[in-house]
Amino acid sequence: MPYSLPKFGKMIPTLSVITAAHDRIRPHIHHTPTLTCQTLNRISGADIYFKCENFQKIGAFKARGGVNAVLSLTPEELQNGVTTHSSGNHAQALAYAAGLVGIKAYIVMPRTAPQVKKDAVRGYGAEVIECEPTLEARESTVEQVIAEHGATMIHPFNDYNVIAGQATATKELIEDHGLFDIIMAPVGGGGLLSGTALSAHYLSPKTDIIAAEPEGAADAVLSFKTGHIEKAPYIDTIADGLLTNLGLKTLEIIRLHVKDILLVSDPEIIEAMRLIWERMKIIIEPSCAVPFAALLRNKERFAGKKVGIILTGGNVDLGKLPF
Repeated sequence: MPYSLPKFGKMIPTLSVITAAHDRIRPHIHHTPTLTCQTLNRISGADIYFKCENFQKIGAFKARGGVNAVLSLTPEELQNGVTTHSSGNHAQALAYAAGLVGIKAYIVMPRTAPQVKKDAVRGYGAEVIECEPTLEARESTVEQVIAEHGATMIHPFNDYNVIAGQATATKELIEDHGLFDIIMAPVGGGGLLSGTALSAHYLSPKTDIIAAEPEGAADAVLSFKTGHIEKAPYIDTIADGLLTNLGLKTLEIIRLHVKDILLVSDPEIIEAMRLIWERMKIIIEPSCAVPFAALLRNKERFAGKKVGIILTGGNVDLGKLPF
């Protein structure tokens, strides 16, 4: 990265680091519920526990990592505010976290990001700076913000304190419901998946971690195989929250502790999303449905298994539902 990252969180988070992160953020987040659905169990053939981060502060798991990262900064790093680039949920998380400590947040968002997410970021008091929808444009705009304001960069996923915060969702899931055969999460930049894998590694080491990714943003599955940061062959998916490539930190953890990454099509994502809306009566966004879609596509692999699925968020534009 061309910009300087804060000098904290230099090691892969240990269990004690994840526990400290959980204690740090606990007053500022929800201990989200875990829901089951007998109809979806019957359809899938698995015993599924849905960890509902769609009920989290800011409507997504990202609140965990954003709050932990901001509360881990030194007074000097907080002095000129914080900045990041994000298509939505990390943007809201950082805006929310900055508000907790009374500092300015400068959020770089692609102009194509859902309007509902831009409005939410502004609603938390942050300044939104729009850019073209490319990684290069996002990073160069963040560089300009840092040069102008001296803000501290909080990367959306390639940051160990963000990863430690995201790990607390699976920590809660295991502490609440015991050991699992499999825990699933979607993968974009890999912050949640890394944290999920670490918590399971420490607390339920026999659990397989299986990720899911859209066919129209299939970079993580390639990176997982080669050990290098790869780009997707093409980008075309409804799961707008999963368009980012992995980072070096997340790739290392994923290759150490993740069993497999499964691909799903957009029609499969939409069908899984609709099933959860209709049968569980809860709002989830398309990216959130990707793991359940992967389970339905590979039923034989999950048959009879106790499966945890992180429902990552519910920040969907209700005016643009795919069904």
